[in-house]
Amino acid sequence: MTQATILITGATGNVGTQLVKKLVASNTPFKALVRNGDSSKLLKSLPQATIVTGDLSDSATLSNALQGIDKAFLLTNSSEQAESLQINFVHAAHQAGVKHIVKLSQFASEKHSPVRFLRYHAAVEAYIQSLRFNYTFLRPNLYMQGLLGFKDLIQQTGKFYAAVGHAAISAVDVRDIAAVAAAALTSLGHENKIYNITGSTAITHYEMADILSQVLGKQIAFVDVAPAQMEEAVRAAGFPEWQVGGLLEDYAHYSRGEAAAVFNTVQEVTGKTAIGFRQFVEDYKAVLA
Repeated sequence: MTQATILITGATGNVGTQLVKKLVASNTPFKALVRNGDSSKLLKSLPQATIVTGDLSDSATLSNALQGIDKAFLLTNSSEQAESLQINFVHAAHQAGVKHIVKLSQFASEKHSPVRFLRYHAAVEAYIQSLRFNYTFLRPNLYMQGLLGFKDLIQQTGKFYAAVGHAAISAVDVRDIAAVAAAALTSLGHENKIYNITGSTAITHYEMADILSQVLGKQIAFVDVAPAQMEEAVRAAGFPEWQVGGLLEDYAHYSRGEAAAVFNTVQEVTGKTAIGFRQFVEDYKAVLA
C-alpha cells in the first residue's frame, strides 16, 4: 500500500469512526493520531491505518506525527481547551509543511456569536486562513446521533427533553458529515471551501418524537423544558460548568430558529441524498427501542 499522506485526528469518535469506515471502503491509506498508543483494537487491525502517537498540547509529538502529511483532518473532543489545542495543532501542521486542513467546525460559526462553541470554531478557522493553508471547513448542524444520548430515557420513560420549543432544526447524520469529509480529503475541488452540512429538511423535536413513535412502534413524547430546568438536569448529570453554559447557549441558538436553514451540500459533494431523520431512526432502531 502507498505511503499515507492523510492524518486523521479524533478517529475513534462519532464522526471519526464513520470517516475511517469511508477511507477503508475506498482503500485509502491514512495515519490516525492517538495519545500514548491508546488506540482502538479496530484501528490497529486495519491495513489502511498507521497509528501515530501525539498529544495536541505537545508540539514536539505533533511535529513527528505530521511528517510527510499533505492533508490533515482536525477534530478534537469537546473540552475547555479545545480552541488552544486546535491552534497548537494548526501551528504544528504549518511548521511540518501540511498543505490542506479539513476542519470539523460547527454550523453558524462566527467570531461575534453569543455561543462560545461557535466563537472558538471561528477563531480556529481564522487562524488556519491566516497561515495560508488550503482549507475545507465543515460546518455541520445538530447531529442526529446526539439523540442516542437520550436512549435510556426513551426506553424507560418514552420521553426526551430539551429547551428548544417548536424551533425546526436541519439536523444531520454523522455518516453524511463523514462522507463529505472523506471527499474533501481524497479528491480535488474542495480547497478553500466552507461547507454547511445539514439534513435535507428541518424538523422540530415534536416531529422527531412522532417519527420515533412510528418507527419504534410505541408512543414517544418530546417534552419542552425551560432553560433553567435543562441547566439543572445537565449539571446534575455531572457536566462541567463550561459545558453546561455552552450547551445552554447552543440550545438558545436552536430555539431562536437560527439552525433551520437547509443546504444541499451532502448531495452536491457526495452525489447522494442526505440521510433523513426517519432513516436514521430505522438504522438505529435496535439502539433506541
